Amino acid sequence: MGMESSAEAPQPVRAVLQAVGGWIDRLGAIWVEGQIAELNSRGRMSYLTLRDPIANASVRVLCETSVLRRQGTPPGPGDRVVVHAKPDFYQLKGTFSLRAREIRHVGIGELLARLEQLRRTLTAEGLFAPERKRPLPFLPNTVGLVCGRDSAAERDVLENGRRRWPAVRFEVRPVAVQGDRATREVIDALRELDAHPEVDVIVIARGGGSMEDLLPFSDEALVRAVAEAATPVVSAIGHEQDTPLLDHVADVRASTPTDAAKKVVPDVGEQLEIIRQLRDRGRRVIKGGLDREFTWLSGIRSRPVLADPVRETERLMDQVLEARDRARRSLTISLDRAADELRHTEARLHALSPATTLARGYAIVQREDGSVVRSATEPAVGESLRLRFAEDGLTATVDSVDTPDGPGEEGRTEAREPRTSARATKGGSGKAASGKASTPKKKTTAAKKAAASKKAVEPGADGTEGEGPGAGTDDDTTTENITEGE
Repeated sequence: MGMESSAEAPQPVRAVLQAVGGWIDRLGAIWVEGQIAELNSRGRMSYLTLRDPIANASVRVLCETSVLRRQGTPPGPGDRVVVHAKPDFYQLKGTFSLRAREIRHVGIGELLARLEQLRRTLTAEGLFAPERKRPLPFLPNTVGLVCGRDSAAERDVLENGRRRWPAVRFEVRPVAVQGDRATREVIDALRELDAHPEVDVIVIARGGGSMEDLLPFSDEALVRAVAEAATPVVSAIGHEQDTPLLDHVADVRASTPTDAAKKVVPDVGEQLEIIRQLRDRGRRVIKGGLDREFTWLSGIRSRPVLADPVRETERLMDQVLEARDRARRSLTISLDRAADELRHTEARLHALSPATTLARGYAIVQREDGSVVRSATEPAVGESLRLRFAEDGLTATVDSVDTPDGPGEEGRTEAREPRTSARATKGGSGKAASGKASTPKKKTTAAKKAAASKKAVEPGADGTEGEGPGAGTDDDTTTENITEGE
Protein backbone atom coordinates (compact mmCIF):
# COMPACT_ATOMS: atom_id res chain seq x y z
CA MET A 1 0.00 0.00 0.00
CA GLY A 2 1.46 3.37 -0.97
CA MET A 3 2.30 6.14 1.46
CA GLU A 4 -0.09 9.10 1.65
CA SER A 5 1.58 12.46 1.18
CA SER A 6 0.99 15.88 -0.31
CA ALA A 7 2.72 19.23 -0.57
CA GLU A 8 0.92 20.40 2.55
CA ALA A 9 1.61 17.15 4.42
CA PRO A 10 4.94 15.72 3.15
CA GLN A 11 6.58 12.62 4.60
CA PRO A 12 9.84 13.04 6.45
CA VAL A 13 13.03 11.37 5.15
CA ARG A 14 13.16 8.88 7.99
CA ALA A 15 9.63 7.74 7.18
CA VAL A 16 10.46 7.19 3.52
CA LEU A 17 13.66 5.33 4.32
CA GLN A 18 11.84 3.20 6.90
CA ALA A 19 9.18 2.37 4.33
CA VAL A 20 11.76 1.47 1.66
CA GLY A 21 13.69 -0.62 4.16
CA GLY A 22 10.50 -2.44 5.11
CA TRP A 23 9.70 -3.21 1.50
CA ILE A 24 13.22 -4.53 0.84
CA ASP A 25 13.15 -6.65 3.97
CA ARG A 26 10.05 -8.38 2.68
CA LEU A 27 12.00 -9.59 -0.45
CA GLY A 28 13.75 -12.31 1.49
CA ALA A 29 16.99 -14.08 0.37
CA ILE A 30 17.59 -14.41 -3.40
CA TRP A 31 20.18 -15.93 -5.80
CA VAL A 32 21.97 -13.37 -8.00
CA GLU A 33 24.41 -14.05 -10.89
CA GLY A 34 27.03 -11.58 -12.04
CA GLN A 35 30.69 -10.82 -12.57
CA ILE A 36 32.97 -9.57 -9.81
CA ALA A 37 34.20 -6.12 -10.83
CA GLU A 38 35.93 -5.14 -7.56
CA LEU A 39 36.94 -7.06 -4.46
CA ASN A 40 38.28 -5.52 -1.23
CA SER A 41 38.86 -7.42 2.00
CA ARG A 42 39.16 -5.54 5.32
CA GLY A 43 39.65 -7.78 8.23
CA ARG A 44 36.63 -9.96 8.82
CA MET A 45 34.54 -8.22 6.11
CA SER A 46 34.89 -8.18 2.30
CA TYR A 47 33.28 -5.73 -0.10
CA LEU A 48 32.48 -6.69 -3.71
CA THR A 49 30.99 -4.95 -6.71
CA LEU A 50 28.84 -7.39 -8.67
CA ARG A 51 28.39 -6.33 -12.32
CA ASP A 52 25.86 -7.50 -14.85
CA PRO A 53 27.91 -8.95 -17.81
CA ILE A 54 25.50 -7.59 -20.44
CA ALA A 55 23.77 -4.47 -19.07
CA ASN A 56 25.57 -1.51 -17.53
CA ALA A 57 24.35 -2.21 -13.98
CA SER A 58 26.09 -3.14 -10.74
CA VAL A 59 25.33 -3.65 -7.05
CA ARG A 60 27.42 -3.60 -3.85
CA VAL A 61 27.79 -6.91 -2.00
CA LEU A 62 28.97 -7.34 1.59
CA CYS A 63 30.04 -10.61 3.08
CA GLU A 64 32.31 -12.06 5.68
CA THR A 65 35.77 -13.03 4.45
CA SER A 66 35.11 -16.58 5.57
CA VAL A 67 32.33 -16.81 2.92
CA LEU A 68 34.92 -16.28 0.21
CA ARG A 69 37.36 -18.74 1.74
CA ARG A 70 34.82 -21.54 1.75
CA GLN A 71 35.57 -22.07 -2.00
CA GLY A 72 38.57 -24.15 -2.92
CA THR A 73 39.71 -21.26 -5.11
CA PRO A 74 38.50 -17.93 -3.75
CA PRO A 75 36.80 -15.85 -6.46
CA GLY A 76 38.56 -12.79 -7.76
CA PRO A 77 37.90 -9.83 -10.02
CA GLY A 78 36.53 -10.88 -13.39
CA ASP A 79 35.08 -14.17 -12.13
CA ARG A 80 31.47 -15.03 -12.72
CA VAL A 81 29.74 -16.03 -9.52
CA VAL A 82 26.34 -16.93 -8.14
CA VAL A 83 25.57 -15.16 -4.82
CA HIS A 84 22.93 -16.18 -2.29
CA ALA A 85 22.24 -12.89 -0.50
CA LYS A 86 19.67 -10.95 1.51
CA PRO A 87 18.81 -7.47 0.17
CA ASP A 88 19.76 -4.82 2.74
CA PHE A 89 18.90 -1.15 2.96
CA TYR A 90 20.99 1.11 5.20
CA GLN A 91 18.50 3.70 6.37
CA LEU A 92 21.00 6.20 7.75
CA LYS A 93 22.58 6.82 4.33
CA GLY A 94 19.86 5.41 2.09
CA THR A 95 22.14 2.89 0.36
CA PHE A 96 21.17 -0.49 -1.06
CA SER A 97 23.39 -3.57 -0.90
CA LEU A 98 23.31 -7.34 -0.77
CA ARG A 99 24.54 -9.21 2.26
CA ALA A 100 25.98 -12.45 0.87
CA ARG A 101 25.55 -15.68 2.73
CA GLU A 102 27.12 -17.93 0.07
CA ILE A 103 29.21 -17.30 -3.05
CA ARG A 104 29.81 -19.94 -5.74
CA HIS A 105 31.75 -20.00 -8.95
CA VAL A 106 29.57 -20.44 -12.00
CA GLY A 107 29.97 -24.12 -13.00
CA ILE A 108 32.15 -24.86 -16.03
CA GLY A 109 29.49 -27.14 -17.49
CA GLU A 110 26.82 -24.50 -17.09
CA LEU A 111 29.11 -21.84 -18.54
CA LEU A 112 29.91 -24.01 -21.56
CA ALA A 113 26.22 -24.68 -22.08
CA ARG A 114 25.49 -20.96 -22.15
CA LEU A 115 28.34 -20.32 -24.58
CA GLU A 116 27.06 -23.13 -26.79
CA GLN A 117 23.58 -21.64 -26.79
CA LEU A 118 25.01 -18.24 -27.73
CA ARG A 119 27.10 -19.83 -30.48
CA ARG A 120 23.99 -21.49 -31.95
CA THR A 121 22.07 -18.22 -31.84
CA LEU A 122 24.84 -16.30 -33.64
CA THR A 123 25.29 -19.10 -36.17
CA ALA A 124 21.58 -19.01 -36.98
CA GLU A 125 21.92 -15.27 -37.61
CA GLY A 126 24.70 -15.98 -40.14
CA LEU A 127 27.53 -14.21 -38.29
CA PHE A 128 29.80 -17.24 -38.66
CA ALA A 129 28.99 -17.96 -42.33
CA PRO A 130 32.11 -18.63 -44.47
CA GLU A 131 30.88 -16.34 -47.26
CA ARG A 132 31.19 -13.38 -44.87
CA LYS A 133 34.92 -13.98 -44.44
CA ARG A 134 37.10 -11.40 -46.20
CA PRO A 135 40.56 -12.13 -47.58
CA LEU A 136 43.58 -10.50 -46.01
CA PRO A 137 45.63 -8.01 -48.06
CA PHE A 138 48.91 -9.39 -49.41
CA LEU A 139 51.04 -6.57 -47.98
CA PRO A 140 49.10 -4.32 -45.57
CA ASN A 141 50.06 -0.66 -45.34
CA THR A 142 49.40 -0.51 -41.60
CA VAL A 143 48.46 -3.28 -39.17
CA GLY A 144 46.16 -2.45 -36.27
CA LEU A 145 46.94 -4.35 -33.06
CA VAL A 146 44.61 -4.68 -30.05
CA CYS A 147 46.37 -6.38 -27.12
CA GLY A 148 47.21 -6.08 -23.43
CA ARG A 149 49.54 -3.38 -22.15
CA ASP A 150 53.20 -4.49 -22.36
CA SER A 151 52.03 -8.07 -22.93
CA ALA A 152 53.95 -10.95 -24.46
CA ALA A 153 51.35 -11.11 -27.21
CA GLU A 154 52.25 -7.55 -28.25
CA ARG A 155 55.97 -8.34 -28.36
CA ASP A 156 55.37 -11.53 -30.37
CA VAL A 157 53.30 -9.77 -33.02
CA LEU A 158 55.60 -6.74 -33.35
CA GLU A 159 58.89 -8.67 -33.39
CA ASN A 160 57.74 -11.37 -35.81
CA GLY A 161 56.04 -8.88 -38.08
CA ARG A 162 59.08 -6.59 -38.35
CA ARG A 163 61.42 -9.55 -38.75
CA ARG A 164 59.38 -10.84 -41.67
CA TRP A 165 58.89 -7.45 -43.32
CA PRO A 166 60.98 -4.63 -41.79
CA ALA A 167 58.99 -1.85 -43.46
CA VAL A 168 55.62 -2.83 -41.97
CA ARG A 169 53.91 -0.33 -39.66
CA PHE A 170 51.71 -1.02 -36.62
CA GLU A 171 48.98 0.94 -34.86
CA VAL A 172 48.86 -0.48 -31.32
CA ARG A 173 45.90 0.00 -28.99
CA PRO A 174 46.62 -1.38 -25.47
CA VAL A 175 43.50 -2.52 -23.61
CA ALA A 176 42.47 -4.68 -20.69
CA VAL A 177 42.22 -8.28 -21.86
CA GLN A 178 40.42 -9.71 -18.83
CA GLY A 179 38.08 -8.49 -16.16
CA ASP A 180 34.92 -6.49 -16.31
CA ARG A 181 36.45 -3.65 -18.42
CA ALA A 182 38.00 -5.91 -21.09
CA THR A 183 35.00 -6.22 -23.38
CA ARG A 184 34.24 -2.50 -23.52
CA GLU A 185 37.87 -1.47 -24.08
CA VAL A 186 38.41 -4.05 -26.83
CA ILE A 187 35.22 -2.90 -28.63
CA ASP A 188 36.29 0.76 -28.43
CA ALA A 189 39.80 0.00 -29.74
CA LEU A 190 38.35 -2.12 -32.55
CA ARG A 191 36.04 0.65 -33.72
CA GLU A 192 38.81 3.23 -33.53
CA LEU A 193 41.16 1.16 -35.72
CA ASP A 194 38.33 0.27 -38.10
CA ALA A 195 37.79 3.98 -38.72
CA HIS A 196 41.53 4.60 -39.31
CA PRO A 197 42.05 5.21 -43.06
CA GLU A 198 45.51 3.60 -43.25
CA VAL A 199 44.78 0.43 -41.29
CA ASP A 200 44.29 -2.51 -43.69
CA VAL A 201 43.92 -5.33 -41.15
CA ILE A 202 43.25 -5.57 -37.41
CA VAL A 203 44.76 -8.18 -35.05
CA ILE A 204 43.15 -8.90 -31.67
CA ALA A 205 45.75 -10.80 -29.63
CA ARG A 206 45.96 -12.23 -26.13
CA GLY A 207 48.11 -14.86 -24.49
CA GLY A 208 46.88 -18.07 -22.98
CA GLY A 209 44.72 -18.33 -19.87
CA SER A 210 41.84 -20.13 -18.24
CA MET A 211 38.42 -20.26 -19.81
CA GLU A 212 37.20 -17.66 -17.32
CA ASP A 213 40.05 -15.34 -18.36
CA LEU A 214 39.06 -15.65 -22.00
CA LEU A 215 35.34 -15.05 -21.43
CA PRO A 216 35.48 -11.39 -22.60
CA PHE A 217 36.38 -12.64 -26.09
CA SER A 218 33.18 -14.70 -26.18
CA ASP A 219 31.05 -11.74 -25.25
CA GLU A 220 28.09 -11.23 -27.57
CA ALA A 221 28.69 -7.46 -27.88
CA LEU A 222 32.30 -8.01 -29.01
CA VAL A 223 31.25 -10.70 -31.48
CA ARG A 224 28.70 -8.40 -33.08
CA ALA A 225 31.19 -5.51 -33.21
CA VAL A 226 33.69 -7.68 -35.11
CA ALA A 227 30.95 -8.79 -37.53
CA GLU A 228 30.09 -5.12 -38.23
CA ALA A 229 33.71 -4.05 -38.85
CA ALA A 230 34.64 -3.09 -42.43
CA THR A 231 38.32 -4.00 -41.97
CA PRO A 232 39.41 -7.67 -41.96
CA VAL A 233 39.96 -8.96 -38.41
CA VAL A 234 42.41 -11.64 -37.27
CA SER A 235 41.73 -13.43 -33.97
CA ALA A 236 44.80 -14.59 -32.02
CA ILE A 237 43.42 -15.49 -28.59
CA GLY A 238 45.17 -17.98 -26.28
CA HIS A 239 46.63 -21.18 -27.65
CA GLU A 240 45.57 -23.77 -30.22
CA GLN A 241 43.09 -25.46 -27.89
CA ASP A 242 41.39 -22.16 -26.93
CA THR A 243 38.42 -21.35 -29.15
CA PRO A 244 36.42 -18.32 -27.98
CA LEU A 245 33.51 -17.12 -30.10
CA LEU A 246 35.76 -14.40 -31.50
CA ASP A 247 37.60 -17.10 -33.49
CA HIS A 248 34.39 -18.02 -35.29
CA VAL A 249 33.39 -14.49 -36.32
CA ALA A 250 36.87 -13.25 -37.28
CA ASP A 251 37.92 -13.36 -40.94
CA VAL A 252 41.06 -15.37 -40.09
CA ARG A 253 41.84 -17.40 -36.99
CA ALA A 254 45.43 -17.66 -35.77
CA SER A 255 46.43 -20.24 -33.20
CA THR A 256 48.85 -17.86 -31.41
CA PRO A 257 49.94 -14.21 -31.69
CA THR A 258 53.10 -15.38 -33.48
CA ASP A 259 50.98 -17.24 -36.01
CA ALA A 260 48.90 -14.08 -36.49
CA ALA A 261 52.03 -12.12 -37.45
CA LYS A 262 52.93 -14.81 -39.99
CA LYS A 263 49.46 -14.73 -41.50
CA VAL A 264 49.25 -10.94 -41.72
CA VAL A 265 52.78 -9.98 -42.81
CA PRO A 266 54.53 -11.82 -45.66
CA ASP A 267 58.12 -12.98 -45.23
CA VAL A 268 60.40 -10.84 -47.35
CA GLY A 269 62.91 -13.71 -47.65
CA GLU A 270 60.22 -16.10 -48.85
CA GLN A 271 58.92 -13.54 -51.32
CA LEU A 272 62.41 -12.90 -52.71
CA GLU A 273 62.89 -16.66 -53.07
CA ILE A 274 59.56 -16.94 -54.91
CA ILE A 275 60.61 -14.09 -57.19
CA ARG A 276 63.95 -15.78 -57.84
CA GLN A 277 62.24 -19.08 -58.66
CA LEU A 278 59.76 -17.36 -60.95
CA ARG A 279 62.59 -15.48 -62.66
CA ASP A 280 64.57 -18.71 -63.16
CA ARG A 281 61.48 -20.47 -64.45
CA GLY A 282 60.82 -17.61 -66.86
CA ARG A 283 64.41 -17.76 -68.08
CA ARG A 284 64.17 -21.51 -68.63
CA VAL A 285 60.91 -21.14 -70.51
CA ILE A 286 62.28 -18.36 -72.72
CA LYS A 287 65.57 -20.19 -73.32
CA GLY A 288 63.73 -23.40 -74.14
CA GLY A 289 61.48 -21.56 -76.57
CA LEU A 290 64.45 -19.87 -78.25
CA ASP A 291 66.34 -23.18 -78.48
CA ARG A 292 63.35 -24.81 -80.14
CA GLU A 293 63.02 -21.95 -82.60
CA PHE A 294 66.75 -22.04 -83.43
CA THR A 295 66.59 -25.81 -83.95
CA TRP A 296 63.59 -25.41 -86.20
CA LEU A 297 65.31 -22.62 -88.13
CA SER A 298 68.48 -24.70 -88.55
CA GLY A 299 66.41 -27.60 -89.82
CA ILE A 300 64.64 -25.34 -92.29
CA ARG A 301 67.93 -23.84 -93.50
CA SER A 302 69.48 -27.30 -93.95
CA ARG A 303 66.74 -28.43 -96.29
CA PRO A 304 67.85 -28.76 -99.94
CA VAL A 305 65.26 -26.30 -101.14
CA LEU A 306 66.93 -23.53 -99.14
CA ALA A 307 70.52 -24.83 -99.09
CA ASP A 308 70.72 -25.01 -102.94
CA PRO A 309 67.61 -23.55 -104.57
CA VAL A 310 69.06 -23.97 -108.13
CA ARG A 311 69.56 -27.68 -107.64
CA GLU A 312 66.02 -28.07 -106.45
CA THR A 313 64.78 -26.09 -109.48
CA GLU A 314 66.80 -28.29 -111.83
CA ARG A 315 65.45 -31.40 -110.14
CA LEU A 316 61.91 -30.17 -110.57
CA MET A 317 62.66 -29.21 -114.19
CA ASP A 318 63.96 -32.74 -114.85
CA GLN A 319 60.79 -34.14 -113.35
CA VAL A 320 58.69 -31.87 -115.58
CA LEU A 321 60.62 -32.87 -118.71
CA GLU A 322 60.42 -36.53 -117.82
CA ALA A 323 56.71 -36.21 -117.22
CA ARG A 324 56.29 -34.38 -120.54
CA ASP A 325 58.19 -37.10 -122.46
CA ARG A 326 56.26 -39.80 -120.70
CA ALA A 327 53.02 -38.04 -121.59
CA ARG A 328 54.08 -37.69 -125.23
CA ARG A 329 55.00 -41.37 -125.48
CA SER A 330 51.81 -42.40 -123.82
CA LEU A 331 49.77 -40.12 -126.12
CA THR A 332 51.60 -41.39 -129.25
CA ILE A 333 51.05 -45.01 -128.28
CA SER A 334 47.41 -44.32 -127.50
CA LEU A 335 46.91 -42.54 -130.84
CA ASP A 336 48.67 -45.35 -132.76
CA ARG A 337 46.60 -47.97 -131.00
CA ALA A 338 43.42 -45.98 -131.65
CA ALA A 339 44.40 -45.58 -135.35
CA ASP A 340 44.98 -49.33 -135.67
CA GLU A 341 41.69 -50.08 -134.01
CA LEU A 342 40.00 -47.55 -136.31
CA ARG A 343 41.54 -49.19 -139.41
CA HIS A 344 40.52 -52.64 -138.23
CA THR A 345 37.02 -51.42 -137.54
CA GLU A 346 36.88 -49.71 -140.93
CA ALA A 347 38.04 -52.91 -142.61
CA ARG A 348 35.42 -54.95 -140.76
CA LEU A 349 32.73 -52.46 -141.61
CA HIS A 350 33.87 -52.41 -145.25
CA ALA A 351 33.83 -56.19 -145.39
CA LEU A 352 30.38 -56.40 -143.86
CA SER A 353 28.91 -53.50 -145.84
CA PRO A 354 26.24 -54.41 -148.49
CA ALA A 355 27.84 -51.84 -150.80
CA THR A 356 30.96 -53.97 -150.93
CA THR A 357 28.87 -56.96 -151.95
CA LEU A 358 27.18 -54.88 -154.62
CA ALA A 359 30.56 -53.68 -155.87
CA ARG A 360 31.52 -57.28 -156.60
CA GLY A 361 28.71 -57.51 -159.22
CA TYR A 362 25.65 -58.40 -157.19
CA ALA A 363 22.33 -56.56 -157.37
CA ILE A 364 19.28 -56.10 -155.14
CA VAL A 365 15.84 -56.59 -156.69
CA GLN A 366 13.07 -54.50 -155.15
CA ARG A 367 9.42 -53.86 -155.86
CA GLU A 368 8.06 -50.41 -156.34
CA ASP A 369 7.04 -50.27 -152.66
CA GLY A 370 10.67 -50.95 -151.68
CA SER A 371 10.27 -54.56 -150.54
CA VAL A 372 13.03 -56.97 -151.55
CA VAL A 373 12.32 -59.85 -153.96
CA ARG A 374 13.90 -63.02 -152.57
CA SER A 375 12.61 -65.57 -155.15
CA ALA A 376 11.87 -65.65 -158.90
CA THR A 377 8.39 -66.87 -158.13
CA GLU A 378 7.45 -63.83 -156.07
CA PRO A 379 6.97 -61.22 -158.81
CA ALA A 380 4.21 -61.55 -161.37
CA VAL A 381 4.65 -61.33 -165.15
CA GLY A 382 4.45 -57.75 -166.23
CA GLU A 383 5.33 -56.39 -162.77
CA SER A 384 7.81 -53.53 -162.73
CA LEU A 385 10.93 -54.17 -160.60
CA ARG A 386 13.90 -52.04 -159.60
CA LEU A 387 17.43 -53.42 -159.72
CA ARG A 388 19.91 -51.71 -157.36
CA PHE A 389 23.66 -51.84 -158.12
CA ALA A 390 26.63 -50.46 -156.24
CA GLU A 391 26.52 -46.98 -157.80
CA ASP A 392 23.26 -46.85 -159.78
CA GLY A 393 20.16 -48.85 -160.64
CA LEU A 394 17.58 -49.56 -163.33
CA THR A 395 13.93 -50.51 -163.71
CA ALA A 396 12.85 -53.73 -165.48
CA THR A 397 9.56 -55.41 -166.35
CA VAL A 398 9.07 -59.17 -165.81
CA ASP A 399 8.35 -60.92 -169.13
CA SER A 400 8.72 -64.50 -167.98
CA VAL A 401 9.73 -66.54 -164.94
CA ASP A 402 12.25 -69.39 -165.06
CA THR A 403 11.92 -72.11 -162.47
CA PRO A 404 14.02 -75.26 -161.89
CA ASP A 405 11.33 -77.28 -163.72
CA GLY A 406 11.52 -75.20 -166.86
CA PRO A 407 9.98 -72.07 -168.34
CA GLY A 408 6.73 -70.92 -166.93
CA GLU A 409 3.32 -71.09 -168.49
CA GLU A 410 3.67 -67.77 -170.10
CA GLY A 411 7.06 -68.78 -171.55
CA ARG A 412 5.64 -71.93 -173.26
CA THR A 413 3.13 -70.00 -175.34
CA GLU A 414 4.77 -69.87 -178.75
CA ALA A 415 1.96 -68.12 -180.53
CA ARG A 416 2.69 -65.04 -178.42
CA GLU A 417 5.74 -63.11 -179.42
CA PRO A 418 7.71 -62.15 -176.37
CA ARG A 419 8.34 -58.49 -175.73
CA THR A 420 10.89 -56.98 -173.40
CA SER A 421 11.08 -53.39 -172.18
CA ALA A 422 13.46 -51.86 -169.67
CA ARG A 423 14.19 -48.40 -168.26
CA ALA A 424 17.59 -47.69 -166.75
CA THR A 425 18.11 -45.02 -164.07
CA LYS A 426 21.72 -44.34 -163.34
CA GLY A 427 22.55 -43.30 -159.80
CA GLY A 428 18.88 -43.51 -158.81
CA SER A 429 18.11 -40.29 -160.75
CA GLY A 430 14.94 -41.66 -162.27
CA LYS A 431 16.14 -41.70 -165.92
CA ALA A 432 14.84 -44.79 -167.75
CA ALA A 433 15.47 -46.63 -171.08
CA SER A 434 13.01 -48.83 -172.94
CA GLY A 435 12.95 -50.83 -176.20
CA LYS A 436 11.62 -53.87 -178.05
CA ALA A 437 13.50 -57.06 -178.91
CA SER A 438 13.47 -58.00 -182.65
CA THR A 439 13.52 -61.66 -181.84
CA PRO A 440 12.84 -63.74 -178.80
CA LYS A 441 16.56 -64.70 -178.61
CA LYS A 442 17.76 -61.10 -178.40
CA LYS A 443 18.52 -59.82 -174.89
CA THR A 444 17.68 -56.32 -173.63
CA THR A 445 20.15 -54.14 -171.84
CA ALA A 446 18.42 -54.85 -168.53
CA ALA A 447 18.50 -58.57 -169.20
CA LYS A 448 22.22 -58.45 -169.97
CA LYS A 449 22.98 -56.71 -166.68
CA ALA A 450 20.73 -59.10 -164.80
CA ALA A 451 22.53 -62.05 -166.41
CA ALA A 452 25.89 -60.58 -165.36
CA SER A 453 24.76 -60.44 -161.73
CA LYS A 454 23.27 -63.92 -161.35
CA LYS A 455 25.81 -64.85 -158.64
CA ALA A 456 24.34 -65.73 -155.34
CA VAL A 457 24.81 -63.36 -152.41
CA GLU A 458 24.28 -65.75 -149.52
CA PRO A 459 27.27 -67.99 -148.62
CA GLY A 460 27.26 -71.63 -149.58
CA ALA A 461 27.49 -74.62 -147.40
CA ASP A 462 31.30 -74.36 -147.19
CA GLY A 463 31.16 -70.79 -145.89
CA THR A 464 32.16 -69.11 -149.25
CA GLU A 465 30.05 -66.94 -151.45
CA GLY A 466 28.79 -69.05 -154.38
CA GLU A 467 26.46 -68.57 -157.31
CA GLY A 468 22.72 -68.74 -156.94
CA PRO A 469 20.49 -71.56 -158.23
CA GLY A 470 20.06 -69.96 -161.62
CA ALA A 471 23.77 -69.19 -162.17
CA GLY A 472 24.07 -71.49 -165.21
CA THR A 473 21.04 -70.19 -167.19
CA ASP A 474 21.25 -67.45 -169.74
CA ASP A 475 17.58 -66.59 -170.02
CA ASP A 476 17.40 -62.90 -170.87
CA THR A 477 14.24 -62.21 -168.92
CA THR A 478 15.22 -64.06 -165.66
CA THR A 479 15.84 -61.89 -162.53
CA GLU A 480 17.33 -63.05 -159.22
CA ASN A 481 17.34 -61.62 -155.65
CA ILE A 482 20.95 -61.16 -154.58
CA THR A 483 20.87 -59.59 -151.07
CA GLU A 484 19.01 -57.06 -148.92
CA GLY A 485 20.60 -53.69 -148.22
CA GLU A 486 21.03 -52.28 -144.79
